[in-house]
Amino acid sequence: MGYKREFIEFMVEAGALTFGNFITKSGRETPYFINTGNYRTGAQIARLGRFYAECIVENMKEGKIKEGTAALFGPAYKGIPIAVSTSIALSEHHGREVGFCFNRKEAKDHGEGGVIVGHKIKDGDQLLIVEDVITAGTAVREALPIIMSQASAKISGLVISVDRMERGKGDRTAIQEIKEEFGVDTFPIVTAREIVDELYGAEIGGRILIDDETKEKMEKYFEMYCK
Repeated sequence: MGYKREFIEFMVEAGALTFGNFITKSGRETPYFINTGNYRTGAQIARLGRFYAECIVENMKEGKIKEGTAALFGPAYKGIPIAVSTSIALSEHHGREVGFCFNRKEAKDHGEGGVIVGHKIKDGDQLLIVEDVITAGTAVREALPIIMSQASAKISGLVISVDRMERGKGDRTAIQEIKEEFGVDTFPIVTAREIVDELYGAEIGGRILIDDETKEKMEKYFEMYCK
């Protein structure tokens, strides 16, 4: 698993991945929860960027993400620190200069104006959207019109931290819906299944986070809501 296992342990240590009884926005009862808002320090956001960069470079080497990406687009607000830290990590650790940009929630009507901060999107630019966790794909649906209002850019993919593998209202997952609707592939650092496979029976910080009981709950959740 390499960096994937390190990322899972990192999420646990940062308090971004927890297990228990939670209710999602959709009203589903879930035995695990991912809160990327729990990354609070410079060291944590720097490490987060390195994991995103590893995922991007790995998929570029495999030909799944096109080389020559002009910039990372981070949807406001959670995508902003991800885009910045990943851009830094790509430069410092992989020798790849990739810009970053993000949207303002409200257009600026003075100074230079506009809704985009950072890289100025141009016709033909290859962009990667970076987000935290995908559920219904709302961030992508909101980001694409913003990007396209600037120029005729091309979206090379969506990079996320965790694929929860959940179905929407139908039989398709959010990732499948995004692919079918926009032609955009999604690249998660890890999937919910990989989290279970790596943490089941394993100790982190002297604790076993996924014991037999928790694993049973996770499997039932997968059976009910995932694909």
